[in-house]
Amino acid sequence: MITRRGFLGAGLASGLPFVFPRDSWAQPLARRPRPWEELRVAVVGIRSRGRNHIDGYRALPGVRVAALCDVDQSLLAREADRFAERGEQVDTVGDVRRLLERDDIHAISIATPNHWHALLTVWACQAGKDVYVEKPVSHNVWEGRQMVRAARKYGRIVQTGTQSRSSYAIAEAISWLHEGHLGAIELATGLCYKPRQSIGKVSAPTTIPEGVDYELWCGPAPKGPLMREQLHYDWHWVTETGNGDLGNQGVHQMDLCRWALGETTAAPFVQSVGGRLGYDDDGNTPNTQVIYHGYEKAPLVFEVRGLPRDKKAQEEDWRGRMDSHLGARIGVIIKCEKGLLRIPNYTSAVALDGEGKEVKSWQGAHDHYANFISAVTSRKASELSADIEVGHVSASLCHYGAISHALGRAAAPETIQEALGGRAPAAEASQRMLAHLEANGVDLAATPLTLGVPLQIDAAAESIKGSPRASELLRRDYREPFVVPAI
Repeated sequence: MITRRGFLGAGLASGLPFVFPRDSWAQPLARRPRPWEELRVAVVGIRSRGRNHIDGYRALPGVRVAALCDVDQSLLAREADRFAERGEQVDTVGDVRRLLERDDIHAISIATPNHWHALLTVWACQAGKDVYVEKPVSHNVWEGRQMVRAARKYGRIVQTGTQSRSSYAIAEAISWLHEGHLGAIELATGLCYKPRQSIGKVSAPTTIPEGVDYELWCGPAPKGPLMREQLHYDWHWVTETGNGDLGNQGVHQMDLCRWALGETTAAPFVQSVGGRLGYDDDGNTPNTQVIYHGYEKAPLVFEVRGLPRDKKAQEEDWRGRMDSHLGARIGVIIKCEKGLLRIPNYTSAVALDGEGKEVKSWQGAHDHYANFISAVTSRKASELSADIEVGHVSASLCHYGAISHALGRAAAPETIQEALGGRAPAAEASQRMLAHLEANGVDLAATPLTLGVPLQIDAAAESIKGSPRASELLRRDYREPFVVPAI
């Protein structure tokens, strides 16, 4: 008779997909800690954001970071040394499947590259673990919905890493806005004006860093030669593994815009205009982009700018001279009949009247990790600030914009303005983008913008109408055995 542990070990040894064949196996695997026991968390992906996860959980009473997982042995050694210096014990593993077979791990906290988020979340739910997963929760629309279904089917608590949802200040500001103090909402604008310089350009494959299990690093994505200078972090700017700044930073602002608008699904119409401009490198995600989401009550416009204020800033102080719009650089502007609400960061908001005078301000936030742990303890997903459904819908807004861009065509500025002319907020944002590019010396005749295809979205079905090619991009082809299962 094969045991659960034996089944998992056999799967690892043979390369079989890691799925639980019977629903009855999923629930009991991770025994819930008793009230007097510690809650044991494993952090998966520890190079950058994962270090914040480690520090966040270590600060919480009754919680222990019991294990660390990364495909890079040098990172595991680095963090193990830090634990040892503090006199703390921690297990280190290179393959997450070794963690999921353990019944002494109660929750998995995911800070891996985006292409791993969905599969890890589904696997963890099937293994009876609760999950905190970084934003964007998914790499595409379809797998995001499987994450939601897995959380519900297996009774797991799954929190999204959009920490602004734990800001009581922003929650109070949005509630105040919904009470009508500034009149009807006319437009929500999300801004990601964040400095992004070239990642370089290679002419031959780069050597995989020593100590990295590249097979596991690629996981669900195609495994090919590394065609960029750095394996780590710059995966954000390659579509096979990342989602550009649209999904990296921008999903925070997209989520805040949707929250302020009171929308719970994707918009029925989406169109993008943008490109990767100002340099020629190995990235292929836009560093300059405007996306229009045509909600019926009020539209949502999202902007990405990775270039600085102008050509001089590129030469002197790229990081310190970024554009701003209505007082925000990486933030949200909610334009209303009688003023605006500005959300300039993760924890505050300010309301201005029609003359630009401050009416009211808010400041403060609860701990997002603590909110997750509280819900894990209570077993009430309703207590989460950012349940997986919230994270999925906001990520899908990014994905639809990316699909519009991927299927677009090169277009001259006049063609773009004509195409967007019936949607004034999109046309106005695009006009500002064109001025920004001109200030940076970008020759749009030599490197034109891409006018994305207009998409008609069936939000309830999470499908795209009338475009089989666009529908294909709602999901990806997964590399065996790292296949996200249909739930």
